[in-house]
Amino acid sequence: MDMADANELFTDKTRAFIYNLKAGPIQRMLDFDFLCKRETPSVAGIINPGSSGWHKAFFGKKEILIPVFSSVAEAAKTIPDADVMVNFASFRSAYESSKEALESRTIRTVAIIAEGMPERQARELIAIAKKNGKWIIGPATVGGIKAGCFRIGNTAGTIENITNCRLHRPGSIGLVSKSGGMSNEMYNIIAQNSDGVNEGIAIGGDAYPGSMLLDHLLRFEANPDIKMMVVLGELGGKGEYDIVEAKNSGKLTKPLIGWCIGTCAKVFPSEVQFGHAGAKSGRELETADAKNKAMRGAGINVPESFEGLGAAIRNEFGKLKAAGKITDITEPELPKIPQDYAAALKLGNIRRSANFTCTISDDRGEDVLYGGVPLAEIIEKDYSIGDVISLLWFRRKLPKYASKYIELCMIVAADHGPCVSGAHNAIVASRAGKDVVSSLASGLLTIGPRFGGAIDDSARDFKAACDSGIAPKEFVEDMKRRAIRIPGIGHRIKSRDNPDKRVEFLKAYSKKHFPETKYLDYALEVEKITLEKANNLILNVDGCIGVTFMDLLASCKAFSTDELDSIVEIGYLNGLFALSRSIGLMGHIYDQKRLKTELYRHPWDDVLFLEK
Repeated sequence: MDMADANELFTDKTRAFIYNLKAGPIQRMLDFDFLCKRETPSVAGIINPGSSGWHKAFFGKKEILIPVFSSVAEAAKTIPDADVMVNFASFRSAYESSKEALESRTIRTVAIIAEGMPERQARELIAIAKKNGKWIIGPATVGGIKAGCFRIGNTAGTIENITNCRLHRPGSIGLVSKSGGMSNEMYNIIAQNSDGVNEGIAIGGDAYPGSMLLDHLLRFEANPDIKMMVVLGELGGKGEYDIVEAKNSGKLTKPLIGWCIGTCAKVFPSEVQFGHAGAKSGRELETADAKNKAMRGAGINVPESFEGLGAAIRNEFGKLKAAGKITDITEPELPKIPQDYAAALKLGNIRRSANFTCTISDDRGEDVLYGGVPLAEIIEKDYSIGDVISLLWFRRKLPKYASKYIELCMIVAADHGPCVSGAHNAIVASRAGKDVVSSLASGLLTIGPRFGGAIDDSARDFKAACDSGIAPKEFVEDMKRRAIRIPGIGHRIKSRDNPDKRVEFLKAYSKKHFPETKYLDYALEVEKITLEKANNLILNVDGCIGVTFMDLLASCKAFSTDELDSIVEIGYLNGLFALSRSIGLMGHIYDQKRLKTELYRHPWDDVLFLEK
């Protein structure tokens, strides 16, 4: 970016990296791009430590592939024209990733979404940014938006809100706010009382934001497309007084409307900490009333209340329009963003013939169904592995026998529906006319690190760490430094708010019947740390079987340490999964043969065909 563009952070050519694979915000940015009729997607790449490859997303009706890089350095080297990084890292790792981006040659602006970044780290990043001539938006920000050009993450909410606020095309107003949530309300107020926002920035509510309110007002002052400015401050800090000084010194000449939220603080009998870390007025000068008074004294248009902002904006905008400084905007025709298949299906707007028929299991709800029986009932009523086999193969219950822990493991791992990779392969092979053993082998060959094969690894890693006395936090950080995913942690569907009942059953059984559960306890301490990073980084069924099986063997005192290690190395635990899952795989094979299903051919509309 040349010196002529020094004050322009975003244009319709801006391309960004997204740090951490956040499919929702990525798709929302691309939908905004399509709405604004951008020629190229604004998301240039995804930085996801420890991963590489491609992420599929939609750009309008077209499905595109976005490259995934394992590091900031790799991404910046590969795509040097991407000069923005939207950092979705947690507050624990946002510092390192932001620092690397600010020290890179090509990334010019970093938006830090994380809340709770330590103040010392924030101040260090600010110093690095100033030294290198870079910009920081945040921490604790939703980001910002350049109307008709570029959107950071989830800024401005839904597409409906964006169109209602006319953010799909540039207006004449520059908005800078501390609060991200209030900036959404301001976009609406500005749209109702003017021709809309040209650029909006939420600097974040932390005590040490990477860029200040004044920094962005000065950019707006230098932008000829911005005719007037709005600033929304809040109690706490002194940033608004910098604006007052700039106004008095003539650095800010365009019409400026301001308001400082938090005037209600005076009704409280003692000092109040509001939602933002920086929203705390310890002294009279930092109160909202004092700041509003100071801004009003400098000639800034400050209404008597927040409710008066709309009228103030409308009056100033009317003056500019009457003076011929603002011309009417011709509203562009908006392209229609296609509805996602899942959403359309949920609303009943489309129907599609199923490619598979399954009568033995169903994994779509909160609980897996075996032959129509919920897994919860199978376990709570003490079904044995024989019961499970009978349900999945013969769809009826055989006589019971005593349940043991291994049987419990086999029950919870026996089947997980027709859509997982092993069952899919077995069904396709059976429909091709292959015999039962060949079809079963086709399914079993999919068992590996990403599907059922993490039990040995989780048992090995958790046991080694626990026996060595390594603290759970140190274990997590060590795995992160080595870019190794913790085996047995993480789930694509289940989360802290939607727990995997299979894991809950295993934990409850182990706690009740085992003399000691030190490896399970250690894994649960690790889970507490990983859940601080993401809601789905839970102890999954592979990990739970691995650690509880180690607890079972260690508690019975029948095995030496070497023997326990040998059991893991040989592959007993993954073998337990393969044996258990064979029950379900064979059930699917019998199901297809009983139904006399035909040869399966994958539908064309489920394949992304790419032209050279």
